[in-house]
Amino acid sequence: MADHRFLAFDIGATSGRSVLSCLEGGRLSVREIKRFPNRMIRLQNKFYWDIYALYAEILDSLKICVREGIHPDSLGIDTWGVDFGFIMADGSLAGLPRSYRDPFTAGMPEEFFRKMSREEVYGRTGIQIMDFNTLYQLYAMKKEGSSALGCASGMLFIPDLLSYMLTGRQVCEYTVASTSQMLDPVARTFDLDLASLAGMPGAGSAAVPVVMPGTVIGELSDSVCAETGAGRIPVVAVAGHDTASAVAAVPASDEKFAYLSSGTWSLMGVETDSPVLTDEAFRNNFTNEGGVEGTVRFLRNITGMWLLEQCRKEWAAESREYDYGSIVAMAGEKAPECPAINPDDPSLANPESMTGAISALCERQGGPVPADDSAFVRCIFKSLSQRYRDVLEMLTDMSPVSVQRLHIIGGGARNALLNQWTADAIGMPVIAGPAEATAIGNCMVQAQAAGLVKDRWEYRRLIAGTFPPEVFLPGTK
Repeated sequence: MADHRFLAFDIGATSGRSVLSCLEGGRLSVREIKRFPNRMIRLQNKFYWDIYALYAEILDSLKICVREGIHPDSLGIDTWGVDFGFIMADGSLAGLPRSYRDPFTAGMPEEFFRKMSREEVYGRTGIQIMDFNTLYQLYAMKKEGSSALGCASGMLFIPDLLSYMLTGRQVCEYTVASTSQMLDPVARTFDLDLASLAGMPGAGSAAVPVVMPGTVIGELSDSVCAETGAGRIPVVAVAGHDTASAVAAVPASDEKFAYLSSGTWSLMGVETDSPVLTDEAFRNNFTNEGGVEGTVRFLRNITGMWLLEQCRKEWAAESREYDYGSIVAMAGEKAPECPAINPDDPSLANPESMTGAISALCERQGGPVPADDSAFVRCIFKSLSQRYRDVLEMLTDMSPVSVQRLHIIGGGARNALLNQWTADAIGMPVIAGPAEATAIGNCMVQAQAAGLVKDRWEYRRLIAGTFPPEVFLPGTK
């Protein structure tokens, strides 16, 4: 196999990075080109994403590649879900995209359910109810009389918007469109009743097609080529939602697995061929989002390392700073039995003091309160492992897939202690890695678009061979 290079832009809600992968001789290597911030802008008490700054960072990454003599075969962009930008009839952008962190959507689902019931919305989309979903963002903009919404001829989700800025071509990629709560999960097209109720611009037309991951959108425009010095690099619609790209990189050998994309937030699910739209899935607030090759990611959101990150901020403010290795060592220290809490308890969503909120929750449960920093770390790790067990039990009861192991991907895959505690809690093997799953999945979809791998199972075998995962068995110390 000849040397092929793919450039992945993996952009999260706080930072982004460009990552170059090289595929040669059936082996894959990755290296970071540049890391850059992603900052919200607050204007007149509304919160926006600086899409132009992100575009500039993409151009700068291309300039770095040119200076280093790197000629990517293609590039692809993945980001967080639900957010979008408006396009005017002349092709210009109608201002900055609103941020899902803007509280303007508070209470919007309940107002929307006066027009269409909660049950019907879930039945039409299979998406869990969260007030920042695109459906409720649009509805909130409609109610506030947004001039951008009123003037726009269409809208694009963030990865598609950035690709449009690079190529001048408009598409709606399936995986990120599925997060909107406006996509029919069976037909994989927008539900026009929902879109019209929300006020989606262009809802009555099919001007912007929904495309599958691996679709070549177009090439870099003349202006981008002139500014960066890059050639006409193809831009691929990868799995535009970052979790979909991460799941694409699960190094599984068959379909009998669940995954846990572990980071600040954790997402646990299975990969299926069709959505799960049962009453039980609705009651348990599971969601059906798009995956590579038209698959469905049947999953649930779980609070992840958010608890630990907030505690670390408090400790750092008090001049107690711990690196990640120290934290894992703290959790592994011999100590009295630590309490366990529900990480998804509403009181932990965004408290002024995370340690105070955890202590209060322990007190309400009638259990011991963590006495020091080490005890808080053990409490968090134990609570996460037990929550993973509880959600996996719900998942396996509803899943059409027979789950025999749990693959942990993302940054949390590096936490060997939590991985072992999770294996002990769930009573099945935990397969950890790769930590760089999102960027790797992005690049492998590009490789599939280039005809270098035939399907997700082939590139999963390639990933497993290149980045051997670590196995944790229940009861193993």
